[in-house]
Amino acid sequence: MAVASTSLASQMSGPKSATSSISCPQFSGLRKSFSKFENSVSFSTSLAFFHNVDSQLRLSSAQRGCRAVVTMAGSGKFFVGGNWKCNGTKDSISKLVSDLNSAQLESDVDVVVAPPFLYIDQVKNSLTDRIEVSAQNCWTGKGGAFTGEISVEQLKDLGCKWVILGHSERRHVIGENDEFIGKKAAYALSQGVGVIACIGELLQEREAGKTFDVCFQQLKAFADALPSWDNVVIAYEPVWAIGTGKVASPEQAQEVHAAVRDWLTKNVSAEVASKTRIIYGGSVNGSNSSDLAKKEDIDGFLVGGASLKGPEFATIINSVTSKKVAA
Repeated sequence: MAVASTSLASQMSGPKSATSSISCPQFSGLRKSFSKFENSVSFSTSLAFFHNVDSQLRLSSAQRGCRAVVTMAGSGKFFVGGNWKCNGTKDSISKLVSDLNSAQLESDVDVVVAPPFLYIDQVKNSLTDRIEVSAQNCWTGKGGAFTGEISVEQLKDLGCKWVILGHSERRHVIGENDEFIGKKAAYALSQGVGVIACIGELLQEREAGKTFDVCFQQLKAFADALPSWDNVVIAYEPVWAIGTGKVASPEQAQEVHAAVRDWLTKNVSAEVASKTRIIYGGSVNGSNSSDLAKKEDIDGFLVGGASLKGPEFATIINSVTSKKVAA
C-alpha cells in the first residue's frame, strides 16, 4: 500500500538560501529549538518557513533515506478501534450493532469495538464475527477482593480479545500512573488478551515543547513492563484533541507517529518498530479519516464519539483505501 508524496528536498531545490543546505527532511522535534535559525534570518521569515515546510517534515534515520514515495511504514494490518466509553443503553447499542452488522467493510482492516462493561455480553452475542470486542479497562492481576474491578479472566470468559489501557481519561481523571498502567498491560498480555496502549500529551505539554518527552516516558513504562510486544497496538491520542473537536493535523500526527516508531527502533528493536501498529485517536471522524490515513506511519485509528454512529464508523474503517493509492 502506498501513496504519492513529494520530498521536502525536491521542493527546496533551486537558488541557494539560508536553508539551501538542507538535503533531506529532518525530524522537527516539537521542542523549542529554533534559535540558530532565528539568528540567521528574521523571526517572521522563520515562522513563514516553518509554516510552509511543517507539513513535509519527516523523521529520518540511518535506516531511512529521502524518498519520493511514501509507503506504510508498519508491516501490520490497518487497525480501527471504536471506544464507546460510558455511552449507550441496551436499545441504542442494539441499533448500533445492527448498523455495524449491515455495513460493507473493507476486508484488510482489523476492527474492534469497546462497549461499556455492562454491554459486552450483549454485543459479543449479537455482533458479526467480522468485528472483535475489546474492554475499556482491566485489573492488574487475577480477580479477588477488588471491589468494582474487572479481571482479564472475566473479560476472556465473555470473549474479549482486546483491552484499552492508558487512555487519557484513566490517566488524568482517574489518576492512574505509568507504572500501574504497565502492570495492567503486562498481565493482560500474559493471559492472551491484546493491548491497545494509549499515549499522548496535554495541551500545556505540547505548547511547552514536551510532546515527545511525555510520549516517550509513557512508552518506556510499557516497554519496562511488557513481556512481549506481540499483540500490542499503540494509540497516540493527544489529550487536547479528545472530544474537543480539535484534531491534530495529518502532519502533526504523522510527526509523532514517526517519532514513536523511531523510539521503538532505538529502545526495543527494529522488528518491533516495524510490526507494531501505531494508530491515531482524537476527534477522528468520517471527514478527516481519509487524509489522516494517507500518512505513512498512521496505521489506523482509535475512534471515540464517531464510533457510536454506525455509518460514520464504517466510513472511517474504509479509509484504509487511502493507503491503496498507486504511487
